Amino acid sequence: MLLNTAYRGRSNVAQTPVGLAVSLAPNLRRDRVSFVGVLRQPLRFREAMSALHDVVISDLRFKPKDKTGYEEWKKQEAAKEARIRTEAVKLTRAELEKERGRPMPQGLERRFQKCRQRYWEARTRYGNLLSREDPELWRMLMPCDPVITVSPDVMFFECFSADESSYGCLTVEREAFEAETDVALGTTNVDYSWRLYEHFQTIRSYRETRFTIDPMGFEVQTTSDEAGYREEKIDLPQSWLRGFSALQSAMSLPMRRVPVSREGIYALVAFLKRHKAKASPRAVRFELTPGAPVKIVLEPWNKEIVLHDTPYPGPRKEVIRTWGRDRLRVLGRLLPLLDGVDVYLLGTGLPSFWVAKMGEMKLTLGLSGWTTNDWTSGGSAIDQLAPPVAPSTEVMNAMAAAFKQSPTWTLDALASKTRASAPVVSAGLNKLALLGQVIHDLPHGVYRWRQVMPVTLSAEVIGPENEETVAARDLSRWKCRVTSDTVDAKGQRRVVGTVDGRAASEVTLDADDRIVAGKCACSYFYTGGLRKGPCRHLQALRNKALDIGTDGGTLDSWFKRFTS
Repeated sequence: MLLNTAYRGRSNVAQTPVGLAVSLAPNLRRDRVSFVGVLRQPLRFREAMSALHDVVISDLRFKPKDKTGYEEWKKQEAAKEARIRTEAVKLTRAELEKERGRPMPQGLERRFQKCRQRYWEARTRYGNLLSREDPELWRMLMPCDPVITVSPDVMFFECFSADESSYGCLTVEREAFEAETDVALGTTNVDYSWRLYEHFQTIRSYRETRFTIDPMGFEVQTTSDEAGYREEKIDLPQSWLRGFSALQSAMSLPMRRVPVSREGIYALVAFLKRHKAKASPRAVRFELTPGAPVKIVLEPWNKEIVLHDTPYPGPRKEVIRTWGRDRLRVLGRLLPLLDGVDVYLLGTGLPSFWVAKMGEMKLTLGLSGWTTNDWTSGGSAIDQLAPPVAPSTEVMNAMAAAFKQSPTWTLDALASKTRASAPVVSAGLNKLALLGQVIHDLPHGVYRWRQVMPVTLSAEVIGPENEETVAARDLSRWKCRVTSDTVDAKGQRRVVGTVDGRAASEVTLDADDRIVAGKCACSYFYTGGLRKGPCRHLQALRNKALDIGTDGGTLDSWFKRFTS
């Protein structure tokens, strides 16, 4: 998708006589959005925005390197460095003997600041050059600009990680600001750069911090020749759009809430920082018993973290395993500010959402579960979340009219307004979230109207669901039979069965229930193997073995899967 953005100037943090002024430049190609207010707790905002920045630049994908030339160069450099170091030590010792007893040179601090300014100017010029000459590389270093939404009661920033596996949303209640002026509700992109991140680190609690979404960009007629006007055309990858929408869609569903104390998060993050798993499984296992303390187990060490002060409020006993835990390290910076964390779970192998509560600010971290997620080829557990039946046009029109009347609704209130059942309304919200029209505000328990792009997205823009994944849902319910289910010496699960009357197929799952190998007689597997994702027969076997999507094809059974 080709996304056009235009900014008047750049976002910055400027020093004023009364404190700091945070000014964000909005996208001129979107409807007017503005906001001016003074932050009551600037340190919370600084740390929360820094954590969101860590989500944006997160990229844990494996990057293999050929180190042959590097090793040879390193040997040559080591020998060269040894010679230079020996001569430099002799020369420096002689110069120091001459300077012994002399005072500190005057103007040293001034020269240091001058050199520092020259460095930052060169770094900025390099960034501008890279954005002009190699936009693809520049966008890899800084992905799509964050989306900011100004609502009647909250303001929230959204972003998606560089490796397309993590979603971040910082929600700031309007009560966090004072002296609000020039408020225009809506959604827009804001210019965000590495230099702005560096400026955020200068925010302090002892001076006033004024936050501005600059409305001047919409009040001045801009042209391509005007100073400060910047226009970009960004070709968003299909997988980026699909991944962002898929996580939004998963976020719209009813989930189990698991409270975790600050001490529990500290124990989890500290253990992960000191230990690195070298073998599967690498899951975070939640052992949940109603009324009993929540127990978090880190695999493969089976490290137990028991939260004695946070009993599980859910209705039944269950064990849920989630993945993507390495990204939880971004919560480490927020530990001094945390009141606690609510973890929202869909089920084993499905996305999880960690809501860090910091008073009037909440940071939602969404984890897809896999470091590398090819959103266009299907085959992952998240593809099993789609409703089996699409809601009717009448229900969708009624929901659109309700959101036009009010941008914020709870599930029950929207069901009452549209006179539809909760499963039908939930399926409609899931579809709107997939199209980038609605966001589920987990901390406040409401659904908000928010258009993530300046144009209305469609299934053709986002990309249709993978055909093999769609077909696998029906096959796993009615036409799949498992004949053998064993575990080998390596701990891998080998499932053999017949699908749709064909010859026996075989799928191998690792300890994290991912498809790592398979055999099938179909043409899809014969021509591509697993390179373009597993075929429908292998996916159906996996679904049958894990009991995914085998409960029938009604909206009631689909909704019950997430609420019971």
